[in-house]
Amino acid sequence: MTRMLQQRLARLDLRCEGGMARLSGGDSGAGVWRVDGAEPMIVKQDTPERIRGEAEGLQALADAANGLIVPRVVAVDDDLLVMQALDSGGRRDGASLGEGLRRLHQHTRDPQAQHGWPRDNACGLTPQPNAPLAGGRAFQRERRLLPLTRRCRERGLLDATLAERVERIADGLESWLDDAAPSLVHGDLWSGNVLFTPRGPALIDPAVYRHYADVDVAMLTLFGGPDDAFFEAYWDGQCPKDWERREALFQLYPLLNHLYLFGAAYRSGVARAVDRVMAG
Repeated sequence: MTRMLQQRLARLDLRCEGGMARLSGGDSGAGVWRVDGAEPMIVKQDTPERIRGEAEGLQALADAANGLIVPRVVAVDDDLLVMQALDSGGRRDGASLGEGLRRLHQHTRDPQAQHGWPRDNACGLTPQPNAPLAGGRAFQRERRLLPLTRRCRERGLLDATLAERVERIADGLESWLDDAAPSLVHGDLWSGNVLFTPRGPALIDPAVYRHYADVDVAMLTLFGGPDDAFFEAYWDGQCPKDWERREALFQLYPLLNHLYLFGAAYRSGVARAVDRVMAG
């Protein structure tokens, strides 16, 4: 496999001068390699659809990052994505991450835009439907909560009672959730997709679309949240009064996705998030 990859990179005029090492990780099932040389690169192999989706997401974030680092896309070749390698080991600077994410969301907020994305992509192994809708509440219901609830029900991972509670939340969003203008969101912003490099915080492995900006913040807090400096910089004194309810709502989609991908261990997390949303 290594030799075949080297040959394909050579056809793209990319050299493997310092060797190639396979990396661990990658919950989409992709193969990932680091290629050392004058310009270290990361090479990812996955389905052409996923490769195109990730490359497009990286470019969209790079165009709008406004202070955050995003790996540069070097080449796309069918099922291969070649991108700039970033070194970790920088200071964990929550304030810079919060400030950069706030600028990204503010810079891309567009009252004229629809919620969604021109193409579907994927969140991990799960296909992510992005067909645009005019309203954020409709998008959250029709493109996020209900499709994954159906998928989990089909696999026997959600009982009828819990599934019906999620559906009631989805059907009742108009009663409390605002219909704010969408921003470009990373879409899968758990802590593992943030690198603290010597040059500052960086975002990797996106699943981009346009939606409520705080879906990214809710994802960051799901598995051991960032520090206080992050929140002070991100909210800049403008934390929504209903943030705890919004946080629980926007955590439902990634929790349902983890339930779908990894099984019943995540059912209790879904139930707790449902309880928090319904408590108001």
